[in-house]
Amino acid sequence: MIAEMLMESLFAVVDVYFVSKVSVNAVATVGLTESVLMIIYSIAVGLSMAATAIVARRIGEKDPKRASSAAFQALILSVTIGIVLGTVGLIFAGDILKLMGGEPELIEEGIGYTQIMYGGNLSILLLFLINGIFRGAGNAAIAMRSLWLANGINIILDPILIFGLGSIPEFGVAGAAIATTTGCSIGVIYQLYHLFNGKSIIHIAWHNIVLRWKTMKELIKVSSGGIAQFLIESASWIFLVRVVSEFGADALAGYTIAFRIIVFTLLPSWGMANAAATLVGQNLGAKQPDRAETSVWRTAMYNGGFLLVVSIVFFVFAEPILSIFTDVAAVQEIGKSALQIICFGYVFFSYGMVVGQAFNGAGDTRTPMWISLVVFWIIQIPLAWWLAMSLGLESDGVFISIAVCHSIYAVIAMVLFKRGKWKLVKV
Repeated sequence: MIAEMLMESLFAVVDVYFVSKVSVNAVATVGLTESVLMIIYSIAVGLSMAATAIVARRIGEKDPKRASSAAFQALILSVTIGIVLGTVGLIFAGDILKLMGGEPELIEEGIGYTQIMYGGNLSILLLFLINGIFRGAGNAAIAMRSLWLANGINIILDPILIFGLGSIPEFGVAGAAIATTTGCSIGVIYQLYHLFNGKSIIHIAWHNIVLRWKTMKELIKVSSGGIAQFLIESASWIFLVRVVSEFGADALAGYTIAFRIIVFTLLPSWGMANAAATLVGQNLGAKQPDRAETSVWRTAMYNGGFLLVVSIVFFVFAEPILSIFTDVAAVQEIGKSALQIICFGYVFFSYGMVVGQAFNGAGDTRTPMWISLVVFWIIQIPLAWWLAMSLGLESDGVFISIAVCHSIYAVIAMVLFKRGKWKLVKV
């Protein structure tokens, strides 16, 4: 799972590296588009979370047939959602960029990128979902290979489609969207092959290809909490991006580059958190709740050590790291502040993400949802606005609010996890 997320994190950095060579507006377009695309990611992660929890529980109970049936129901649900969201995003791409504070010249340059990313969202949804299915079954190797394939293709296509090569025209920032959609689609084809070829512990046979409303209802119930918690956080991120956009394209570009660098280090940590979710689900299915709890605390400790090292590197080497992506002084300054301020909350981040995923792996998606609602809406949004606007800290105020609120999230999650009610959840 860590190897899977390492490739995903590499993609995040390579993508913004090539886009940053186009223009500041191109980077800003990616930032604005992805802030809203986070809503789609939230749905993908929520569905994936539900699939992981239910599949892991069935595998722990030694019932791979029911696990495979749940996988098919999740596929149908994702395809339906992806088609609807893709249609809406394709039609209203320009309006979304304008609503997020994009200037007319930014919208003109970047609308192609936004349309392709929204229109091709189904490939992203399915990539997340099917990897969640394989992770729940304990078959993380297939999930890893599918993501490596998808992102490897994206990395190869990025410079070719953005800058052109031979008879292939230069697509600019839209080329990055084409590369991403193509890579994800090929990754999904690889996943589907392994889901249907009958060689994996989890595979969809003819008897699974039938709508089972009880299973669908359970998926919707579990995923609704997961979708809600990520929608809550995504909506908060959208607000934060909107605040940063008040300080110009340079601030937005610096924030976007720094965010991608942060993702580069957090995604491997998510690999550990996903491992904890699988261990919790399978151990609960095997009637081993104490072993499930032990795996969570041990994973969180390893994660904390990793992110402590990363935070020190970011604080000391923020400037040379930013210089790899841009030579615009104003953009570098914003990005440097983001890295140095946000890294102060990194050790708390490590525990928060592992414990939060542990709740989700148990099928208790409601607890982290309520924590997210309190921390990211009731505390983070007003705090970011007050620090940035009222106190005049500008973008630094947003970065401080991120570090503070993710730390608060971790503390609350750990306190509630220790109470142990998650051990009693039925899925």
